[in-house]
Amino acid sequence: MIRPDAPLLLDICDLHASVEDQPILKGVNLSIRAGEIHAVMGRNGSGKSTLSKVLAGHPAYTVTAGSVNYRGADLLELDPEQRARIGLFLGFQYPVEIPGVSNLEFLRVATNSRRAERGDEELDTFAFEDLVHERLKVVQMDPAFLGRSVNEGFSGGEKKRNEILQMALLEPLVAILDETDSGLDIDALRIVADGVNQLAGPENATLLITHYQRLLDLITPDYVHVMAAGRILRTGGKELALELERTGYDWVDLELARLEPETVEVA
Repeated sequence: MIRPDAPLLLDICDLHASVEDQPILKGVNLSIRAGEIHAVMGRNGSGKSTLSKVLAGHPAYTVTAGSVNYRGADLLELDPEQRARIGLFLGFQYPVEIPGVSNLEFLRVATNSRRAERGDEELDTFAFEDLVHERLKVVQMDPAFLGRSVNEGFSGGEKKRNEILQMALLEPLVAILDETDSGLDIDALRIVADGVNQLAGPENATLLITHYQRLLDLITPDYVHVMAAGRILRTGGKELALELERTGYDWVDLELARLEPETVEVA
């Protein structure tokens, strides 16, 4: 739900970033308020995933200009773990496996770190197990996955559900989901989308990065942003995603040619 009077959680202003001296982001502007769901769409190489990684603090990316304000703090001055503790969450497009690390223990340590930042009491093993079993219902996940190493041997759908389980436990204020729908079959997509919908509320916000309209059939965004050549070219409502489904991205080339005749999409 669009709430123009809601607190501003994330304010991205003229953000430029590069990797290995290759400019990727070239002036991103985006404001996200509490209670909102934003979707960023665009072709491969448009800068969508780079934006998510820069916000999370990935060390391979260098911010060369611009600012990111998170609830009044300079997000770019914080280490990745600090960003996570204060309520920024990144759901990966390709969640990594961590052999030898218990999924249950990983979730418990992460949850208690987030609780400590909020001033909440740490959960002991028994209290956490009660909580995690309750949160498992959000993603319809078998408790047996808690006893395995993080994501090791998980299917693509199981890894994505495990990401949403982390989100359910950490209760972030801004959740960035980088192509969460990638590689999911119809049933897994519905489960993941339902989990995201359950966790969305008036005090938090969600930024969805996706290629496909099908995710937005299940999670209704307040705003849809089309990204190309490292910037947001157009913003609209859900109808913009429907337009992209019908017409594709041919108009993007025309718009880029008008704005910057020499612009070439980033690979």
